[in-house]
Parts: sequence; C-alpha cells; structure tokens
Amino acid sequence: MQTDTVSMRHAVAIAAIPAGDIPETARQMARFSLFDWLVCGRAGASEPVAGIVRDMIEEEGGKPVAGVFGTALRVPPRAAALANGTISHALDYDDTHFAHVGHLSVGVYPAALAVGEAVGAPASDIVDAFLLGAEAACRLGMVLGRGHYLKGFHQTATAGAFGATVAAGRLYGLTDEEMRNALSLVATRASGLKSQFGTMGKPFNAGIAASNGVEAAALARRGFVSADDGFAAPQGFHPTHSDDAPVLSAWDHMPPARFVFEEIQYKLHACCHGTHAMIEALLAAKRTRRISPNAVEEIDLTVNPRWLRVCDIKKPRTGLEAKFSYAVLAGMVMNDIATGADDSYTEAVCVDPAVNAIARRVVVEGDEAISDTDTIARIRLADGETVETRHDLSDRLEPEALERGLRAKATTLLGEETADRLWQAVASVGDRSAHDLGALLRS
Repeated sequence: MQTDTVSMRHAVAIAAIPAGDIPETARQMARFSLFDWLVCGRAGASEPVAGIVRDMIEEEGGKPVAGVFGTALRVPPRAAALANGTISHALDYDDTHFAHVGHLSVGVYPAALAVGEAVGAPASDIVDAFLLGAEAACRLGMVLGRGHYLKGFHQTATAGAFGATVAAGRLYGLTDEEMRNALSLVATRASGLKSQFGTMGKPFNAGIAASNGVEAAALARRGFVSADDGFAAPQGFHPTHSDDAPVLSAWDHMPPARFVFEEIQYKLHACCHGTHAMIEALLAAKRTRRISPNAVEEIDLTVNPRWLRVCDIKKPRTGLEAKFSYAVLAGMVMNDIATGADDSYTEAVCVDPAVNAIARRVVVEGDEAISDTDTIARIRLADGETVETRHDLSDRLEPEALERGLRAKATTLLGEETADRLWQAVASVGDRSAHDLGALLRS
C-alpha cells in the first residue's frame, strides 16, 4: 500500500463503520454538538450575514427540500447546507476541536441534516453521519498538520469539507467506491482562508464546507468519477496545501476503538476559542483574589504561537474583531463585562476607556512548549504583587457539568423555554426524524 492512498482508504473506512459498532460515549458527544449547533444557529439567525445568505438562496430558488435557520423557506440540500453552515457560525460560538484545529458542527451537521431531510432519514442517522464525518475531518486535519493551518488555511472549511462529504455520502448510501470518488472530488472544492477572520467571510467558510460536501456526495451518487486520490496523490490537496509531510500517525488507533472526536471542546464564551483558556484563567484569579481594574499594571500572557496569528488583534474596530483580541477580552474580563453574552461584542466595547486601560497593558507571547489549549497569565499589580494563574481547556468536564454549561449558554442566547425545548428534542433524538430536526431550525 502506497502512502498516498492511506488517508483516502481510512477516510472511506470511517464512513462505512456500522451503526452497531459506534460507542455510546461518542454518540453522547455528538448529541451535545447537535444541541449546541441548533442553539448557535437559532441565535445567529438574525445576524446580517444570515439575512444576506438567505436572500441569495431564496432568489436562486430550487426544489423545496431542506429547512434553513430563521425562516420557513425550504431549499435544495446544497443551498440549505451553505446557509445553515454560515448562519450557525455567525456568532463564532460553536464547538472547536484542537487536534483538527477548527469547528466541526458548523461544517458537518448542515450537510448531514440537509441530506437527511432529502432522503427522509431518522434523526439518529443524522447524528451517526455527523459523528463519522466529524471523525474523518479530525483525522484528515491531523494529517494536514500544523503547517497547513499556519500557512493560512481555515481547517473548518478545508478538512471540514471532507467531513461534510463523509456525512452526506453516508446518508445518500454511497458505496465505498462512490465515497472514494466523492472524497477525491471534494479535494478540488475544499477551500477557506484565515484572512477572512473577523469578517462575514469566516462563517461563510463553514457554509462552503457543508455545501461542498453535499455537492461532492450528490455527484458521486450519480456516477461522477474523480481522481483515484485527490487528497494525497501528487498535485492533490495535501501536497498543494501544506509544506509538511503528511502526519500519518493520525490514523493510529482507528475508530470504533477510539474516536478522536470525543475530545471536542464547547464554547462557553462568545469569542474565538483560542482566547477561552485566558478568560478562564483570569476569571479564576478574580475568584481567588479581588482585583480592581485600576490596580492592574500589566497582564503577561503565554500562549501557543499559533494563536498569535488568530486572536491577537491589538486594536479591534468591530465587535467581530473584538472576539479575536486577547487585549480587549482581557479588558472585558477585568471590568466584569460578560464574555458569554454575544451582545457584549460591539464597536463600543472596542473604544470603552475602562476596557482599553487594561488592553494597553496586555502583553502576549508565544511559547511552543505550551499546548493549544493552555494559557499562563501573570497579573502584575500596582503594589508590586504578581498573581499567576493558568487554565488548560483539555481538562475535560464531566458530562453532567458539560450539560449544565451548554444549557446555561442556550438559556442566555435563546431564553429558558426555547433552550429547554431544544434540549428535550435532542434528548429524544432516537424517536425523531430528520424533518423533525429541520423544523427546529425555525420554531
């Protein structure tokens, strides 16, 4: 077996894992992601980018098959995937996987649900298709490695497109050969740049991942033939999108024995996930010692260097950019401005004198020895004392604590009644259909 066929072969194998072999622990996390995705999509449905993308797909029209967040409109699966991926990532409040280096639910669930509605699948099949698609996206993201991300590619859209293809293809019932064609074909479609961060282009990256996956699977289903290996063969996706050798250890300990997806992290703050460890560290310091913002002389942060290109905007101008600014977010935390409420992120917070008094004192340094999920903060006070604090997001919450956090987040965004209704719907997903899930996008 040549190395340039390994990734394609394993991705196809993940897509074909029998439902009976999927462990309940992995399914539980997939259900958490479904709930969180629905919450983020419902909450983002009134954002300007949501209206723009809905207007476009409504104007184009087509067969009324699948639902869209925030409207009674029904559109073709590919259009629904584009809209729902974009809308659900509009607030940048959705889950993150640090090994994959991207957001999984917003790129994969829209493809799974759109195709699930098209074929009349049970809701439980949507969850399984998402889980396997997300796992494939994680593993392929790991194969692409750090070099791909640091080069400027947004893996939510790149590796995510392959995951969306697995999810869509499984629900379409593709054969192994058709799945290989679909995955090879989406390699020529997968795209997404980090230069879009802080703009409407970032959530659009999630939408195109989902849409590309539906398109590739739908074409392969009709007999479309692609290259033998569009991912790793010469001039394929990996050789053209990364300067590093493929990380083939990503395929060690394959599912169903181990699901890398289970390491998924959920946002409890409405900003870039790379800043969450800092926020938790500063909050922990404030819980153990009352710190007046006026007493702060300097805040020194140590993070993994990859975040310096993502969430270290020194002087953000908009609410979106504030979500990618260690400095402004530190100022918000120290001034007790809620980071979990999306309406905290405005142009006004970027110029708030109290926030900026702290922001000007924030120094961020990168250290390769620290993990992606970890942050060390040293708060130097006017009296000469230094308060050191640290938080690592990889310290996983127990399911009960995670449920509490996600439901509290949903209540903040949508109100208690809607949050409870969505939770109950996901908890009873085994008794529901794809159409039932589609109805939750708008009511």
